[in-house]
Amino acid sequence: MEKPKIHPYIPILIGVISISLSAIFVKLAEAESGVIAFYRLLFSVLIMSPLFFYKYSHELKELTKRDWVFSSIAGIFLAFHFILWFESLNYTSVASSTVLVTLQPLFAFIGTYFFFKEKLSVKTILSGIIAIMGSFLISWGDFKVSGSALYGDLLALIACGLITGYLLFGQDVRKRISLVTYTMVVYSISTICLFLYVLVKGESFGPYPPMTWIWFLLLAIIPNLLGHTLFNWAVKWVSTNVISIAVLFEPIGAAALAYFIFAERLMISQITGGLIVIIGILLFVIDIKIIKKFFRKILDSKK
Repeated sequence: MEKPKIHPYIPILIGVISISLSAIFVKLAEAESGVIAFYRLLFSVLIMSPLFFYKYSHELKELTKRDWVFSSIAGIFLAFHFILWFESLNYTSVASSTVLVTLQPLFAFIGTYFFFKEKLSVKTILSGIIAIMGSFLISWGDFKVSGSALYGDLLALIACGLITGYLLFGQDVRKRISLVTYTMVVYSISTICLFLYVLVKGESFGPYPPMTWIWFLLLAIIPNLLGHTLFNWAVKWVSTNVISIAVLFEPIGAAALAYFIFAERLMISQITGGLIVIIGILLFVIDIKIIKKFFRKILDSKK
């Protein structure tokens, strides 16, 4: 496999910053969860269509039955991930919802081990445990043991499992087809799935206030086309585990934005948890051998 022109961690970082805005846009949009998800994917497909049909549409002939099946499953998983996560924001806080929906290592470590036989190093497991502990600490003050908040937490947790499945199936297909073609196929399948969901649920496709249409469009451009598309690019070069660990940064950005926009206050436990998440991520991405060499050079220079 050829080497990427830029280090995969750079697009992943940009993607994490982009998706941190997703929960904020969803809470600002005055529409039901299925409708928000539908327009997010629809606008993404419409924006990508000119490039796809101009340069990449011929690649559809190269897709195997396996590619179509895996892409379809990924698209359905993505659709219901959005539905459940957006719905969870109606019942629980931004901090709690984003923390639970980004606990992907719990699912990704198991999925990549059983489906792709990827070995998990001690460092990978340790960094995942540390980051997950930090994620729970962030939302410690928000979690409820009963009531509507508990229902919202459950929806976010199921959404977490769905997005991990989406990435796992994408990891298999993305290694064989281009980013634009894969994204177009998966987003189109998700859009169709969400369209049928909205029809069955009897939700309204419109009209909506002008600002709500702007939030729909921004959801498509920033979290989707910058966020998830960059993850789809990166998954060709790195394991799903790498993306799942990095995505744990999302609750930090989302919680900070929610504080300023919705007056959702940050507690000491959330700030402390954010720092623990960063430590876990750094432990995962930084090569321990490089650190040892760095300190060995420092010690040698003092002798």
